Amino acid sequence: MNTTKLNSQNIVIPSIKLAEANTQALLGEAVDSVVLVKLRGGIYVRGKMKSFDQHLNLLIENAEEMLDNNTVRSLGTIIVRGDNVILISPSPR
Repeated sequence: MNTTKLNSQNIVIPSIKLAEANTQALLGEAVDSVVLVKLRGGIYVRGKMKSFDQHLNLLIENAEEMLDNNTVRSLGTIIVRGDNVILISPSPR
């Protein structure tokens, strides 16, 4: 682990590669599971995550957009561009 000195104190700075590996491992566990994805603009999408890449692009099957009035809009199979993703969470059904 990398460290840097700030005001005579050693501050631990985790390696970016380690953080990326942890993120990919966590997302790997969510493949073939239903996830809730929060996107820019306050949009929520729920569906089965089939795959992802290093840019956080997501392939989601049986996707549904969660609307404000507690209704859902079926989207089918979608690809979500990674820079629109704010949060990925296991979805309560």
